[in-house]
This record gives sequence, structure tokens and C-alpha cells, in this order.
Amino acid sequence: MALSRSACAIPQYLSLLVISFLALHQASPSYASDTISPNRSLSGRQNLTSAGGQFVLGFFAPSASSKNYYVGIWYNKISLLTAVWVANREIPVTDTSTSELKISDDGNLVLLDQSKGIIWSTGTRIPSNSTVAVILDDGNLQLRDETNSSQVFWQSFDHPSDTWLPRDKLGLNKATNQLQHLTAWKNKADPAPGIFSLEIDPNGTSQYYIIWNMSQIYWTSGVWNGHIFNLVPEMTKNYIYDFQFVNSSTETYFNYTVKNDSIISRFVLDYATGQIQQLTWMENLKSWMLFWSQPRQQCLVYAICGPFGSCNDISKPFCKCIEGFSVKNQTEWDLGDQSGGCERKTQLNCGRDSSGNSETDDVFFPLSNIKPPDNSQILATVGSDEDCELACLNNCSCTAYSYNATGCFVWHGALLNLQDQYGSDGSTLYLRLAASELQSSRSKKGVVTWIIVGVVVVVVACLAIIQWRRRSRRMIRKSKAVGGTMVPFDYRELQRATNNFSHKLGGGGFGSVFKGSLPDSTVIAVKKLEGLHQGEKQFRTEVSTIGTIQHVNLVRLLGFCSEGSRKLLVYEFMPKGSLDTQLFHSDSTALDWKTRYQIAVGTARGLAYLHEQCRDCIIHCDIKPENIVLDASFVPKVADFGLAKLVGRDFSRVLTTMRGTRGYLAPEWITGVAITAKADVYSYGMMLFEIISGRRNLEQTEGGIAGYFPKLVATRLVADGVESLLDPRLGGEANLEEVERACKLACWCIQDGESCRPTMGQVVQVLEGFLDASMPPIPRSILLAETPEDIRFFYELSSKQSSQSRSNASSSPQTDSTKSNGSGV
Repeated sequence: MALSRSACAIPQYLSLLVISFLALHQASPSYASDTISPNRSLSGRQNLTSAGGQFVLGFFAPSASSKNYYVGIWYNKISLLTAVWVANREIPVTDTSTSELKISDDGNLVLLDQSKGIIWSTGTRIPSNSTVAVILDDGNLQLRDETNSSQVFWQSFDHPSDTWLPRDKLGLNKATNQLQHLTAWKNKADPAPGIFSLEIDPNGTSQYYIIWNMSQIYWTSGVWNGHIFNLVPEMTKNYIYDFQFVNSSTETYFNYTVKNDSIISRFVLDYATGQIQQLTWMENLKSWMLFWSQPRQQCLVYAICGPFGSCNDISKPFCKCIEGFSVKNQTEWDLGDQSGGCERKTQLNCGRDSSGNSETDDVFFPLSNIKPPDNSQILATVGSDEDCELACLNNCSCTAYSYNATGCFVWHGALLNLQDQYGSDGSTLYLRLAASELQSSRSKKGVVTWIIVGVVVVVVACLAIIQWRRRSRRMIRKSKAVGGTMVPFDYRELQRATNNFSHKLGGGGFGSVFKGSLPDSTVIAVKKLEGLHQGEKQFRTEVSTIGTIQHVNLVRLLGFCSEGSRKLLVYEFMPKGSLDTQLFHSDSTALDWKTRYQIAVGTARGLAYLHEQCRDCIIHCDIKPENIVLDASFVPKVADFGLAKLVGRDFSRVLTTMRGTRGYLAPEWITGVAITAKADVYSYGMMLFEIISGRRNLEQTEGGIAGYFPKLVATRLVADGVESLLDPRLGGEANLEEVERACKLACWCIQDGESCRPTMGQVVQVLEGFLDASMPPIPRSILLAETPEDIRFFYELSSKQSSQSRSNASSSPQTDSTKSNGSGV
């Protein structure tokens, strides 16, 4: 397929998630065969490799320090051993040289331990024992008839572990009433079934559930509406997968395929988070990249932190023990399994001792920033705060209470689903602890249990110190939380973090950016927004929405501040600065072509995500090198996305007054036509020219205008090639095929008519070589432009012509062309 100048209507293909071709990894030592037969077994370091070399079957250890081994299936062409299926999940072997995977006398595939006892078997009834086990290129292990491969007696796809592979079915076999479901590992070193599972509703609806401990549903996909599951709107614009839901008389299932075989992608039910996650392998990073997960908020996972553990969506680790409790099993906790939760440091006394000594009383510790569990019991007859405390204290099973305007609430037994809510205005939860646990604490009534004579004279100083420490602890806590989702900051906190906004990194029409540092030395970038007139609630709502949008090529929003007219955003700091610094500053080392091309690809992926993958299309409206920032590895991240949403659509005045922005504005900005995502495509095309040339498109010199680079590209493409268009600092060191591809694409992006421009999803496809770009037409505004005044004049001219064309088309009986999304790219 190609971008064709004969038709601007370009079909949608893969999305931003499509990654570049993956380098092949050297396969592990293996048999030449992919088959276990009656006279060929598997043991020790022997492996089977699928016919196309995609998957391996053999013995593996979950970690380098593990002494337990399992029979499993893993990817053969990636550099990190990643098991996708495990046979003996609950019973490992310790000696692979004496253990054996073989075909038994009854035709089943069995695993024998060092004592030759069967510890795992396919366990199916087989009419004949002439069977073989074959590992396939889709990751499926089949036990089938040796002479008739279509007669399959058992397959691993019917018994998945924690990973859901392409073409694998998740659903219900109505004939056998067998569910195909995912079950998370216990922890990263133990593939035994954990407490989280994903399965179809056994009651017959088309929705899928994630379930805690086979009892508590905490996420649902919603029902299948014929196209998507109605609570998973991200499926609507997905160009990487084909989805299929089947409901017949014999089975109900859902499966998917990957549209491009070069992509290694999987879904996994994660043991640590309880989320279903979509992961794609990034060979250049040697790691799996998370692109999608549900539930979106970590703390919505039921009992994720176990009894008396508190969850925090904005911190890592996201679980901690509440006051008076410590981790119950530190080893499992460190391995990612927090389900055991926390246990008391000191057991409750539950009443007075025989001498009536009040030292043995239990006390209550206030937790003011905790969202209480839901399973409370209300005491309707209790009418005061004091009576509520007493009612809980007199019941040995009562572990906490809370009193507010709606009544007295008490909790019995273990507390589950506690959640940190910093800065919340909710009611206080009072936690029951042994008196000895808080030797110098006060009850909430202000009754002093222990008073040291002499503390009175320094009470004011102590209060000041406590207040200072409280602020300090709060800032440290927020410092640790920036690895998570969103943190609300106070203005004074950011003022201190930025040394009173003294180190300015840059600025533009939306505000200025300052460098800062949190107490744990985490470096941040703080943007002071200007010209916003929203109310507190609206601002917080929209920032929270933006904060949930995450992608490897979008800069992360870590937090915000909203105090009256003071509106600030806190971003992760990018050590390589913005793209304009790397391209245009004379004292910067020239980026090599490979890095530039990857910056172009990554930026396109980020924009495609905003346009095509978010619940609502987000138009950036200000794409330029200054808004593309680079991390330490020169991975590009689109900055300031969502600010268009914050300040509203009517901000052309802001944009046109920003330095350098005029050269990136699409014609429709100036002519007043409604703005669509294609305005970002135009800006991206103008920026792509600058990535190629290493200079501004319109350069001013002492002698006047040096030239207009887009015009030069358009004419050179037609005439004598692209070699001379490349940044001279590169010395000709570049992939000329990629240079030509980028030049053609940039010309397509800046077409006068927005319908003739590609989508950002198509831009990604062209750059990655999955979609060809034919020779573009030369835009009229580019062909005739020499100065900014010329550009604006031809913008307005083309707009009038376009308006006239639309007017003529609307009165014409011939309207077939309007069914496409444009004409003649």
C-alpha cells in the first residue's frame, strides 16, 4: 500500500503501538526437532524449538537464584527469558538431569521427577497411544495423533497460565463446561497459581471478570456490543490487533491476532498489580513495554495490599503497612506478593488487667488521610463521638471506628482495601492499637496518657518543630510518590523545590518552565501556566484526566498545584532538553541520522496515541521542536499535550504570539476553519523538515532571508534527489532511503488541504516502512512562498479557494467524492 497522490483518502492501518522490526536473538541450545515422540523425551538442558523458531519448550528456572525448575514455553527470539506457559506450576523439580518429559504408555505427556514419579500429566483419555507432543510457532503445545495431526487430544492453549497469546481462546467450552482462564503467578519466583484470575462470566453473559481469590470481582470488561466490550473503549481505534468474539452452541470465547508478525506482543495477568496488561517487546530497550492495563487505578484491585496494608496510587511501592503493623512475610512481599498483608507489632489487650491498670488499655490512633474500607457496620443507636469510641473499645473484635455526621461506623477483624488519600477532607479513621504501642500518644479527646513534667515549658517550640517535620515528611512522601500517577503540591512546596523559580528552562505562550528538585533529589520540571481562568474543580478534573494518559513517547505529568489563580504542572525532567536545543544550537553536538530518525518515529507514535488511542481525541495544537523533549537515551517525548484542553480551543492568539510557532501553524489556524487533528499533522511535517536539515525552515541572516527549506525539499524531490537536503554537519552519513522517505512524508503532511494529509497513524506506518509514500504534489503555499508574509497570503488564498470549492461541491449533484476523507495525496 502507498500514500497515493491520486487519492487523498488513505485507509487506516496500524496504530502508534506498531514498533520497528525486532532483531533476532540467538536461539537457545535445542533439538533440531519440535516434537516429543514415544522414543524421544526431554530432560536436562534439552529444548524443543518450534518449526519457525518462535517458541521454545524446556526446563527453566524463574530467576537466577532459584533452585526450582519448571517445564515451560518461552519466546526464542528475545533477549529476556519470558515464560508464557508453565506445566508443573505447583510442583517444581530440583534436578533437571534426572527429571524427564515424555510420552507415557497410555499416550499422555507426563513429567517425571528424579524419583520417576509422575508430578504432571496432560491427563486426558486417548483412544490410542500413538501420540506425539509438538510445540507450534504460535506458542501452543499440542498432544496429537502421530499419523493424523488434525486429531488433537490436548493442547496448552486450553490450559493457559498467566499469559494470553495471539490466537489463544479465553472462554468456555460448553460441551465440557471447561473454562479457559488466566491465573497470575504467586510471585516473580513462583509460577504457582496466585490470587488473581481472569475469566468469562460463567453465568453466560459476554463480559470478562478479574477476580480476587476466586470470590471477589473487582473489574469487568462490560458486555460485547458486537464490536468492542463496552467498558473497554480503547478497542475502538486499535490498529495493532484484530479481535474476535464467538458465541456458538458449543463454545463462547474471545481471541485476538496481531496484524504484523514482526510485533511480539502479549497480554498477561500480573502477579504484583492484579491488572491485565498489554506488553510489547522493545528489543532496543531489552525490556517489555507496558501500553495498556486495567483496572487503570492500582488501588481498585481488591485487597491488593492484604490485611492492614494501605494502597497508594501515586507511590512505588504502592503498598505499605499502617501504623502499628509490619509486613507479615517480608520474603513474599519483596517478590511482589503483598496478599499476606501486615500483622500487629503488639497484640491488643482488649480491656484492663486484674489490677485495673490503665496502661494495658487499648488506644485509638487517628488515620486522617486514609479512605476507610467499605465493609463497615453502622451502629444506629450511637449518637456521639465518645459513645462510638466506647462501643468499639468494649468489643474485642472491633479494630477501628469512625464517626461523622451520618453516624457511627465500626469495623471488625482484618481491614482490607485501605487507601491513602493525601489531602482528602474525609472523616478520620481511628485504628485500635495496644497502649504499649503508643507510649506517649494522646487519644483523640486530648486526654494525656503520659505527661512528662517539664514538657509544658517547651510546648510551643515542640509544636513548631512538629509542624516543620510534618511539612518535611509530606514533601518527602510526595517526592517518593512521583513514580506513580498524580501528586497534588502546595505552591510553597514548588517554590522551595525550584529555589523560588530561579532556574528557567524555557517558556512559551502557555507559560514558563523551571527546573526543580525534590527532597530525594528527584529532578522535576515545573510549568507555571498563564492565562487560565478555570475554577478549581474544573482544573483538577481536567488535569486528572491528562495525568492518566501514559505512553513511552509522552512526557509524564507527575503532579499539579492549583491555588486560586496559581496553576502549575509538574513534569518528569528530561536531561537532554528540548529538540530545538539539540538541532539548532551551534555549541551542541549534531545528532546522528539514526537518532534523528528515531526521534521522528517516536514523536509520531506519541501524537498517534493522542489522536487515535485516547478515549477522546486530543489535539496538541502546538507541535514544534521546543515541545519535543529528550530523555537520557534521546527517546523523544511530546510535552505540553493536553494544554489545549486546559486552555480551551479558542487560543489562536496565544499560539500566534509564541516565538517560532507561526512557522508551524496549519492554514486553517489563520483562516478560521475548525481545527482537527490534521493541524498537528501539518506542524509535525514542518518539524520533520527541521529534523532533516538541522536548521529552521525559514532562516534569517544579516543579508535577509536565506531560503525556505520546505520549498527546497519539494523542488529537489522532483529534480535531483535528497542528498543535498541533509544537515551538512552529518557529512553525508545517513540512510538515504530513510531521508527520501522522510522528505516525501513531510511534504504530504504540509498539504494545503487537510483532507490530503495523512493521519499520524499513517505517518508512523510510512516511517517504519509498512506503508509507501509516493511522490507528493507541491503545495501551492510552499511553491510560491518566500517570506512569512507570502506564506500567510497564500494560506488565505488557498482557504478562499477551498471554501469556494466546498460551496460548489455542496450545490452539485455529483457528491461521491465526499464519501472519502479527501482527494489526491
